[in-house]
Amino acid sequence: MSTNTSESSGIELDTGSGGSDYRVRIRQMEPSDRPRERLAEHSPEYLTNPEILAIILRTGTREANALDLARSLLSRFGGFAGLAEADVTALTEVPGIDPAKATEVKSALEIGQRLLLEQVGEKPRISGATDAAAMLGPLLRNQEQESLRVMLLDSRHQVIEIATAAVGSLNVVSARMRDLFRSAVCRNCAAVILAHNHPSGDPTPSPDDLRLTETAIEAGGLLGIKVLDHVVIGKTGDGFVSIREGGGGAFAAE
Repeated sequence: MSTNTSESSGIELDTGSGGSDYRVRIRQMEPSDRPRERLAEHSPEYLTNPEILAIILRTGTREANALDLARSLLSRFGGFAGLAEADVTALTEVPGIDPAKATEVKSALEIGQRLLLEQVGEKPRISGATDAAAMLGPLLRNQEQESLRVMLLDSRHQVIEIATAAVGSLNVVSARMRDLFRSAVCRNCAAVILAHNHPSGDPTPSPDDLRLTETAIEAGGLLGIKVLDHVVIGKTGDGFVSIREGGGGAFAAE
């Protein structure tokens, strides 16, 4: 395949056997159509999801501009929610997304998640396993791999942050205690709630889940951090199992 590039027009003409395919670079678009200019002139809410993501990606490739890459990412992972759950390796499987772009996307999405916990007003307070599952379920329910999250809580059981401790394979997740408690120690948390998903759909805890919970409770005791519960999230609906509370008991204040 031969490719002729016009530097003056900024348009690449693919003259391969498949016919002509014009690829327009973003900088050659009308200013009113460029994502950065649209944001500056209007506001972030005015932009589409691909346009917002294209600004984060900044550049494209010879085969696709930043908007094309953004559309590919959103289509492959089902929107921002899917992108937030995908790891860097999965993102780099999309043609044109290198590790640098993947980490930039993950960082931007993480900022958004943390912002939700820093909104003005009262932080979400967790009174039982049902509250925890309601917040953690949307993050875990549709994952194809097991992912272990740690909900960090203050002394009033208000949510400080939701950290990722480990991401496993289709049906196995392993976690070292130092990974599990790293964020909790750094944020000076009073308590944590563990949560992970079962991609099979059945939230019934496995023997490994029970052992992990027991080990975490012991380790937390040494650190002065109470492990309130370990919630296992199913695949559909709002199904979950609370290992410590048997489905939704209330947590006593510290």
